[in-house]
Amino acid sequence: MSELAAKKCVPCEGGVPALTAAAAGALRGQLHADWAIADDAKSVSRSFRFKDFYRTMSFVNAVAYIANLEDHHPDLKVGYDYCHVTFATHSIGGLSENDFICAAKVDLL
Repeated sequence: MSELAAKKCVPCEGGVPALTAAAAGALRGQLHADWAIADDAKSVSRSFRFKDFYRTMSFVNAVAYIANLEDHHPDLKVGYDYCHVTFATHSIGGLSENDFICAAKVDLL
């Protein structure tokens, strides 16, 4: 398990600065190579492909379980054989360590 995946999310209600692009890039280096930081450095996302709808929905349910445990919820775009996961901390208008913690936990699925 990665160092990030072993952490727990800390509630964020705003009032703290978003990660700088450099700090986000350093955390991104601890994730699977397919995670990408948006050009504006306000979100991190990854696309997943699956054999069929059942496997897609099983993955989506596992992501939802992680999100509820961590109380940090991604945006999901879901279709028959794909799921696009995007994490961002909306309350601060950018990325926080929570986004990378959850992405690392999704990497374990």
